[in-house]
Amino acid sequence: MSALFGRTIAVAVTGSIAAYKAVEVVRLCIKAGSRVLPVMTASASKFIGPLTLSGIAGESVALDMFDPAFPGEVHVEIAARADAVAIVPATADVLARLAAGRADDLVTALALSARTPVLVAPAMHPRMWAHPATQRNVKELLGLGRVTLVGPVEGPVASGETGMGRMAEPEAIVRALEAALTPRDLDGVRVLVTAGPTVEDVDPVRFLGNRSSGKMGFAVAERAAVRGADVTLVAGPAALATPPGVRRVDVRSAAQMLAAVEKALGKDQQGADALVMAAAVADYRPAKTSVTKTKKQGEHLTLDLVKTPDILAGVGRDRQGGRPVLVGFAVETGDVVAYARAKLVAKKVDLVVANDAEKAFGGDENLATLVTGDREETLPVMTKLALADVILDRVLERLG
Repeated sequence: MSALFGRTIAVAVTGSIAAYKAVEVVRLCIKAGSRVLPVMTASASKFIGPLTLSGIAGESVALDMFDPAFPGEVHVEIAARADAVAIVPATADVLARLAAGRADDLVTALALSARTPVLVAPAMHPRMWAHPATQRNVKELLGLGRVTLVGPVEGPVASGETGMGRMAEPEAIVRALEAALTPRDLDGVRVLVTAGPTVEDVDPVRFLGNRSSGKMGFAVAERAAVRGADVTLVAGPAALATPPGVRRVDVRSAAQMLAAVEKALGKDQQGADALVMAAAVADYRPAKTSVTKTKKQGEHLTLDLVKTPDILAGVGRDRQGGRPVLVGFAVETGDVVAYARAKLVAKKVDLVVANDAEKAFGGDENLATLVTGDREETLPVMTKLALADVILDRVLERLG
């Protein structure tokens, strides 16, 4: 369940061409189970109509400090109701007024009144964002410790130019809202996560690999960081962005992943409180890697393969006192639960996440069974981010 479920979010829209994206932010918040209180400046209404926001949110749009739909002081009333405030988009002018502590419209007055998280998504022309005055205002605003910036990002803007100043995408803004409202129950916990495939080179242009996208491991790393953990992510080749607040180490082969894990854990294996081994590590590698491209010859080609080190089994064999907590994954095409239980015992781990290969690879959802020494917990289909939270909940239980 999203951290936004049952929450009230004030979404304040200001006068930027990116205002149309605020509609999607509102829609995503509603989809996650939130109530949205829409707020607009007069300038924002030049770009999108209040009826659009009202129709999506199912709430009246607050347009000024004297809106009769809100008894008493409008900005104070909305701030009291909201669990978080998102200013989407935030123009250069709004950033300047926020930094100065001004309250000359409903949006800035709301931000001053809020005692809950305030997220600001800047959007402006790259030259405006790069201007020393804007950078000064951003520095001062962040120095106050009362707001969190989401973006901007680099990309095309309304003028057709490209640069830093484009508003973050609605999905990123909503995930930042979720992060702001997520309890930091893993504060101080050191989590080591492996993700993605490993690839074993045959020659300079060919390799042995698998279909792992890395999404599950990246989801675990992202949610662990949101919940306050100190996260190191050892990633095989994966076309995914590094989650915010995560330390990333890129590797290619099983041997490189082993070396990175050993370095992170240290000789005494006390460098992490938990190891979540979500990577799909190659079981075999070519006995020899050619330094030149292997030429096509004959009807058949035989590769001599040798076994790669079993990273998880090695940590399970050598750890002392049940630390780090060990989580493995079993991706199979047969009886995945039986295989997971055998893996749990053989590799001396605490939890194995069992899932079918057909459902596990590539998508954003997963169907899993959590297998421990004394139980099997079959979960419904859920997003990989949601499954990551369930896994981390079980790790937290083990850590006590």
